[in-house]
Amino acid sequence: MRVQLVEGDITAQDVDAIVNAANSSLLGGGGVDGAIHRAGGPEILAACRALRESRYADGLPAGDAVATTAGRLSARWVIHTVGPVWSAHDDRSATLRSCYTRSIAIADEIGAETVAFPLVSSGAYGWPFDDAVRQALTALRGAETEVAEARLVLFGREAYAVAERVL
Repeated sequence: MRVQLVEGDITAQDVDAIVNAANSSLLGGGGVDGAIHRAGGPEILAACRALRESRYADGLPAGDAVATTAGRLSARWVIHTVGPVWSAHDDRSATLRSCYTRSIAIADEIGAETVAFPLVSSGAYGWPFDDAVRQALTALRGAETEVAEARLVLFGREAYAVAERVL
């Protein structure tokens, strides 16, 4: 799988699947989650509600992933994953890497060849940006998959420059 860094808006990526840094409720929120729900329209929320009513009554656990329609986005699917909240006392990096590897596994299940990822847990969940990039790249580079291309989409020139330095 080719892994590349891209500066831009994840909702505008021309890929088969977009990964959403969701909260465990799967019912929308702020940041990337809110942007994906707004751009994708009510179809995504309806699919997430159906998942909550069937398989994930208690919410999606951190480190796991699940796919829904992408609604009005140009992608075919949205893969929702829940990142861990940063802790200076507990090492949750395996859970963060699992967000990427589980999302890639779901991409394989649905037949996606191209996937765009946000930098999971680096926003409201407080994960230090440099380490979030390291964890993402480690997980993606180590994944066994049929996915041809994974994009790590960074919002803004500053974020992209930091990620390039880490790369």
